[in-house]
Amino acid sequence: MQEFNLHLKKSKKTRIVTNVLTTALKLWLKTQVSQVSQLEVEIKASDRQILSGCIPEVSVFASHAVYRGLHLTQIQLVAENIRINIGSVLKGQPLRLLETVPVVGKLIQSEEDLNASVSSALLSTALNDVLVELLPEHCPKSKSISWKKINLDQSKATLFTTLTDESESIHLDISMRPELLSTQELQLSSIQVKSNTEMLLEGSHKELYFNLGSDVDIQELTLIPGKVVCRGRINVNP
Repeated sequence: MQEFNLHLKKSKKTRIVTNVLTTALKLWLKTQVSQVSQLEVEIKASDRQILSGCIPEVSVFASHAVYRGLHLTQIQLVAENIRINIGSVLKGQPLRLLETVPVVGKLIQSEEDLNASVSSALLSTALNDVLVELLPEHCPKSKSISWKKINLDQSKATLFTTLTDESESIHLDISMRPELLSTQELQLSSIQVKSNTEMLLEGSHKELYFNLGSDVDIQELTLIPGKVVCRGRINVNP
């Protein structure tokens, strides 16, 4: 009976520590986004591991989250071997990562959410960089670049934008096929650019290449009508 009571106390302690940590982790995740519809966190660790500040695995599911203006329809993440400031967390202080954490995950973004993201600094800056590479002779003359919407088709994206200068506005339709050359290299091929009155760029040999950096390892990038799916790994730094 005494042994049973000791086991019960230990189980309660484990649940308390896990609940405190789960709450702290949810609060930390919510500070990383400006909006989230659904957020689920599961911690896979023993009480000894949690109290040592090392968590073997955490899985996260979120839907309709907004991160720095990017509207993300659905996210599934798994992080392993996480080191945190557990002593401070148990005293009610914010959770903090002590080391870089590799996170494996899957992201689904609907066309609707992608279009809600075109005004974000992250996405618009990336699109502006692509446009400058494609049409360097047009972009310096423009006062502003305004991205209107993006259509997703089978393996192809079509972007609609407006270049405005002092005298006129030019509407552009830009179609391209994004493909992964490697886990860290993105290629844009089959690029066409049409303006109000003419074809500005057309050529199956026109391609752009982008290095995504050492903090990412993308395994899949798939475009289907109305949706983009991305799967891979990214490093989350403290």
